[in-house]
Amino acid sequence: MPSLPSLSPSPSPVSSWDEPEGLAARGTLIVLAGRGEHGGVYERFGRRLAFDAYRVRALGDASADPSVLDEAAKLLADESLPGPKVLVGSDTGARYAARLAAEQTAGVDALILAGLPTGSWASGSWENEVEARTACPTHQGRLTKDPHFRRGALDEPPVLPELRLDLAGVPVLALHGTDDAVSPLERALSAYEGHPGVRVVTFDGGRHDVLNDALHRTAAATVVLSLERLRLSPELPAIAEGLV
Repeated sequence: MPSLPSLSPSPSPVSSWDEPEGLAARGTLIVLAGRGEHGGVYERFGRRLAFDAYRVRALGDASADPSVLDEAAKLLADESLPGPKVLVGSDTGARYAARLAAEQTAGVDALILAGLPTGSWASGSWENEVEARTACPTHQGRLTKDPHFRRGALDEPPVLPELRLDLAGVPVLALHGTDDAVSPLERALSAYEGHPGVRVVTFDGGRHDVLNDALHRTAAATVVLSLERLRLSPELPAIAEGLV
């Protein structure tokens, strides 16, 4: 009798990366993935931040699985995870991160919103989707070969929770690519207007998946600088300027 083909195991509900042994953890990032993604897609980002002694917990796509928000709330309440605690959201994950911060302000110290979506977009093909997501050939290859990544999710009419940053009451770092076809920069900037607590960093030539784009190292460095400033005091001026 022929053997059944082996199937790749489903990704863990929470993908985790911890600080190197011997270093004290400097804080915790809780990542909410975007449409079609799972937490493991952020391995490169998680490893890089963990190297700088920040713990990273990455969750799946809240627009497809509402239990992701319950899991994020548990992580925010988990006293074994060191503060400051920062919610990181990519694509629709950015919208859900902002909503969670507005509903649960006690557990959130800051927000990082990457590629904030502002409306519908249609790719027409997988080739167009992966090109719109990222210019990084390594990440393009990962998405193409990932059996748990859901292709075509960007083409589905998005559910966009209201962006109530006024209720969150925490510092916000917004990361956006200048060449984001899925969520054009000018629309994202309009969404952030009227929120003085938002600092926007744009990436020249950057596409939609800012944290996994060709400038992913610069994006990670920008995040680390923001985290270091948060640890000192969010009221201080930016530690460094002119990265991008």
